[in-house]
Amino acid sequence: MLEQIENLGKILNESYSQKSLESLLTDFFGKNFQINDFHIKFFDAAEDIASDFQFEYPIYKHKKRIASLCFDTKSKKLDEFLDLSSPFISLKIQNIILGDKMQKNIDFHDTMKHIAKIIETQYELNFIIPLIGEMIDKFFTDYLIYIFLYENDSDKLKLAWPALCKDHKILNLIENLEYAKMSNDEKIYAIPLISDGKNVGVLTAKSTSDIIIPKDRDYLEQIASQIATTINRANVYAEILKHATLDALTGFYNRHQLEVRIKQEVSNAKRQHAPLCGIMTDIDYFKHVNDTYGHAVGDLVLKTISKAIRGQLREYDIAGRYGGEEFSLLLPFTKIDEAKMVAERLRKAVENKVIDISKINPDCGVKQIKITMSLGIYEIKESDNEEDLIRKADKALYEAKNTGRNKVVVYNE
Repeated sequence: MLEQIENLGKILNESYSQKSLESLLTDFFGKNFQINDFHIKFFDAAEDIASDFQFEYPIYKHKKRIASLCFDTKSKKLDEFLDLSSPFISLKIQNIILGDKMQKNIDFHDTMKHIAKIIETQYELNFIIPLIGEMIDKFFTDYLIYIFLYENDSDKLKLAWPALCKDHKILNLIENLEYAKMSNDEKIYAIPLISDGKNVGVLTAKSTSDIIIPKDRDYLEQIASQIATTINRANVYAEILKHATLDALTGFYNRHQLEVRIKQEVSNAKRQHAPLCGIMTDIDYFKHVNDTYGHAVGDLVLKTISKAIRGQLREYDIAGRYGGEEFSLLLPFTKIDEAKMVAERLRKAVENKVIDISKINPDCGVKQIKITMSLGIYEIKESDNEEDLIRKADKALYEAKNTGRNKVVVYNE
């Protein structure tokens, strides 16, 4: 038995997670005690163990049960061995549980930090909510996350992220929700998003396996509070920026002012019978940049690209940030062939640009990145209205992205 305890000690040293510990112990008990089926039930997790386990050996920490070793059969030899070795197994399980909790707290802190970063740099809810949803999704790998927002000061909730929710249990649970509520099976938790005393939406989590444990409910409540703050600030920023003209990150016209300039330029072009071209641009795989290197690097990319765009335009050309990683360019007194040349120069300038990210993300192994851009162009016609200029340029952009990216496409009727 002494040799078996020594072998167990080696196994315990090799294991680094709940899964690896269970795997190594399964092999160990199978070889030494003819155990065919083995499982570790951790008491900080909510899980149902199959009823075919005939023997559970409790593991304690200071008289508190922290786990059970579950076997498909029992023997006197196994019982004696466990009595001798359980303190060592207990210590290993304690270390693994502590390590998992510390890692989850670190991951939670990182998630909250990234959400806080979004508050500082973004103000468009259509852009913010998907980013936050994806962050929460990565943190809660066993949960399905849904974010609902109230529509235009009404009492009607609309799903903001992800694209679809057909779960009637969720939809019934969030109806007229005034306080955090758990479903009867404890697998769905819905939390109202309260900001400045106003209910702006609902955060809902649905477990795909076990019940939602109290610690995760606490995490969700903290995230809900942060989301509510984000939404409130986004609404405040949006109201302020309606009366501003420039986008803070790029220095281009913001969306509101861009729409004003589009109306002016279309009107001028028609009155003077002058050509006018619109270009819609989109940074290729920008989401991948954010996911891989972080949103601070994403901001650096936007700033770098905006400088590259400005360097290719004339003084009287107009550049605006349409939203997210999309830019709109207006080229007055420019026919389609000239606009195509401008777009191609711009595409090459972006393609050749090397972006140094070492100072923004020093922990990343990659020091420099390169990105590309897709562009769509349209020259307005006499029969077009102001919406047609950007809409048709956007259709051309859509074709550029769907046919390989890093290219210029001219809208074709």
